[in-house]
Amino acid sequence: MKQKHFISNSNESVRMFKSDLIETLSKTHWSLPIWVFVPIIAYLIYLAINSSISVVAAITMVSLGLFVWTFVEYAMHRFVFHYHPNSKLGKKLHWMLHGVHHDYPQDEKRLVLPPGISLILATLFFLLFNSFIPTPELYPFFAAFLMGYLIYDIGHYAMHHFSFKSKLFKKIKLHHMKHHYVEPNEGFGVSNPLWDIILRTRGKGKSK
Repeated sequence: MKQKHFISNSNESVRMFKSDLIETLSKTHWSLPIWVFVPIIAYLIYLAINSSISVVAAITMVSLGLFVWTFVEYAMHRFVFHYHPNSKLGKKLHWMLHGVHHDYPQDEKRLVLPPGISLILATLFFLLFNSFIPTPELYPFFAAFLMGYLIYDIGHYAMHHFSFKSKLFKKIKLHHMKHHYVEPNEGFGVSNPLWDIILRTRGKGKSK
């Protein structure tokens, strides 16, 4: 008998907090990241267009920003979301951060990050990149980095709730479904399997 890696496949949201306010803030409609991050991305593109950066440099930084995002996505998922602490508090925080998603993978309101968390992370990454990437090169780089995040976040929801006709999207969805239902310690790339292939964590298990 195959090991079950989830508690429920229901679309309903499991309650996490006693406080009604905190509970409400912990739930996010899938479209909210679009409303939050598209204006930020648009502003960064505006700054890039109105700067002295060349077209070649802008295209290079956009490509680099998307590439860097793919690694950050993989590393965050593998080394942060799937880090299993030993302390009682650590285990509780881990469950709230990511464990709940694996226990209830179809929970519609916990498939994208709440803006309170994603905006803090975005700010920290901006400060990090700003420490060694000069402006105006930072503008197209970070715009592409946030585009990568948006593709990941919305794509993650789609993988759990949409049906795809494209063979490519079907393969990407299958890659993520294997992570949930076959082997949670493999397949850490969500929007793409690039770093799973490079770092040999893609896995060969068959889906259910």
